[in-house]
Amino acid sequence: MFLSLLQAVAVFMDPFVYLFIYFASSCQEYQLNCTPSSYKKGVNKNNHHRLVVSSFGEETAMDSPKFLLRDPSLEPLLDEFPREKFWEIFDLYQWEGFWNTSLYLRASMDCQKHFEARDDDVILASGMKTGSTWMKALCGSILQQKQHSDEKDDENEEEAEDDFLAKTHTAHSVTTLEGQAYIRNPHPDFSTIPSPRLFHTHISYNLLPPSIRDSKCKIVYIARNPKDTLVSLWYFINSYTSTEKGPYPFDKAFESFYNGVHPWGPFWHHVLQYWKASLERPNKIMFLKYEDLKRDPRGQVKKLAEFMGRPFGEDDEDAVDNVVWRCSLERLKKLDVNQGNARSVLTGIPKDSFFRLGVVGDWKNHFTDDMADHLDQLTRIKLEGSGLHLD
Repeated sequence: MFLSLLQAVAVFMDPFVYLFIYFASSCQEYQLNCTPSSYKKGVNKNNHHRLVVSSFGEETAMDSPKFLLRDPSLEPLLDEFPREKFWEIFDLYQWEGFWNTSLYLRASMDCQKHFEARDDDVILASGMKTGSTWMKALCGSILQQKQHSDEKDDENEEEAEDDFLAKTHTAHSVTTLEGQAYIRNPHPDFSTIPSPRLFHTHISYNLLPPSIRDSKCKIVYIARNPKDTLVSLWYFINSYTSTEKGPYPFDKAFESFYNGVHPWGPFWHHVLQYWKASLERPNKIMFLKYEDLKRDPRGQVKKLAEFMGRPFGEDDEDAVDNVVWRCSLERLKKLDVNQGNARSVLTGIPKDSFFRLGVVGDWKNHFTDDMADHLDQLTRIKLEGSGLHLD
């Protein structure tokens, strides 16, 4: 009863708060890392929920304190940060040049302070709605490529015991550090997850934990044309914040994006930090473009696998095809775990909102000529002299 009242109040205060209250009231089971195996539920002696952390079938348990409780010492800091109202719905705070909600800001701080990377970790990084869900599927499948090399001809392939994509919503198949771990617990224990570990983050390069930047772990960053990114972001956020008045007006969303005020924005600063770092450290950071993956998925998957230390052999062309097929939008959308508009127990976000068209150029159906010209001009200015082009 109390949680129901709290949900009703929270939805008018901050939809992100609502999402996590919804999760608290709905879910006693939580999957923290990419895994094909079933997760379990338990209670420890302190009556805390027992989480199962898995990496491709290796299960361990860790305790979870109530994830809504954050470090009280961070509260006064919010008064020191610039604040803007996002889409007239909730507040964003600017920390070290980037905008975020208070919950994600705190989680990012905790992640920066406490996460310890291993040399063989792979970190997927991205801004919002630039292809991170697709990358989770691709990288997870590459790590399992040999296990799945012959499954395409199996009539019951989706029921395969170790098919993690058929068992877990793709967006949740790889842990987003600040969004699925540190948002709930400032000290999650990843130490028992077997190597190689695969994680995801939206955190900007300058705010990454020092252990990620300084260790030998690999970083894969995916970028996307800003116009298509905005359209995808608009649909995604409207999927769980729309009111009786309908979706938030696109022209106002455009203005906010143009000004750099959106979660994990500004877009160009985020992209440029990883781009410049990839030029300086090409053996550590791989910079991918969504459009290149769409144009040549086989070629890009082979490059990605080699960068991750899991190269395909000369006779593995079928395995490459299998990964591309396994992670295709057409297949992912048909998997039961990804279907329906029911809200996910992990995020409170409709399950099907992570999969829309997945095409290049959908912005043409939403932008006016004036919008396109203004954003193109701003992009040229922001990227000038960098050598980066986001067509």
